[in-house]
Amino acid sequence: MTKLNTLVKSIGLVAALMIAGSVFATDITGAGATFPYPIYAKWAEAYKAKTGVGMNYQSIGSGGGIKQINAKTVDFGASDMPLKPEDLDKGGLMQFPAVMGGVVPVINVNGVDAGQLKLDGTVLADIYLGKITKWNDPAIVALNPGVKLADDTITVVHRSDGSGTTFIFTNYLSKVSDSWKTEVGEGTAVSWKVGTGGKGNEGVASYVQRIKNSIGYVEYAYALQNKMTYTQLKNREGQFVKPDDTSFKAAAAGADWEHAAGFYELLTNEPGKASWPITGATFILMHKSQDKPASAKEVLNFFDWAYANGGAMASALDYVPMPEKVQKLVMTAWKKEIKGSDGKAIWK
Repeated sequence: MTKLNTLVKSIGLVAALMIAGSVFATDITGAGATFPYPIYAKWAEAYKAKTGVGMNYQSIGSGGGIKQINAKTVDFGASDMPLKPEDLDKGGLMQFPAVMGGVVPVINVNGVDAGQLKLDGTVLADIYLGKITKWNDPAIVALNPGVKLADDTITVVHRSDGSGTTFIFTNYLSKVSDSWKTEVGEGTAVSWKVGTGGKGNEGVASYVQRIKNSIGYVEYAYALQNKMTYTQLKNREGQFVKPDDTSFKAAAAGADWEHAAGFYELLTNEPGKASWPITGATFILMHKSQDKPASAKEVLNFFDWAYANGGAMASALDYVPMPEKVQKLVMTAWKKEIKGSDGKAIWK
């Protein structure tokens, strides 16, 4: 009987420890870019099943993510617009790339299938400048011989919130159109010349799906998930390419992460015949000096796990995982830059 009681007590102790472990597991909080939300959600689900640690991520746009990490209301912020080294220093922040992907123009034009319509940077900029207003404009027709385009007015859709997707999109347009660079420029939020605004990639996708003869821009995973009609684009080498894992990887191939101060690296209008011209990385922002080192360690544990185990999930959603050599650079930066209030490195 004594042995039985001891066994019961042992089982009870193990159960209590398991319950305590689940109760005291430190969930992490993040906010920001909608661009990577599909893969972050996938990673979070798998990570919680593996470790019991959850991630509460608010998909509110890069501008909101930057504001929240600066206010220290979340454990990490997320932005598709990398912060320049001087801005990181000003905020006491460090950043690192999590994953790469593509921004794609999406349209709702009767009779036009996904990948059928061809655009180039100049035409895309002129549509968003309000200089091209009809789908049968000669500039569009010239790029699309044999495609039947009606005399219908184009409805332009853009982001209404502070958005890293907008930064990637407008950074690209600024590189390929002098008119765009002069009249609008680049940023997470710009003064749009025409169009209607949707909140998040979700909002833009929803508007384009509902509004006939519209055009918008979204992260590629949203285009796929919503079965949207995307366009081809002419790249820097003069080749028309479709958005996919291959063309995103081609654009990312020339990235020089090793020499990018603060991991500040832009992937728009990159060379290469197969390169998708509106490619970008999405970044995680964290404070260098951590008031809550345990939470910071959980964030790093999560992204360490995602680097090691999340590549296939990322590829399935047509994101591009960070190369192993970049992952090593990131972890070295964690050791050097992210410290507790005692000055000791959190990642070892």
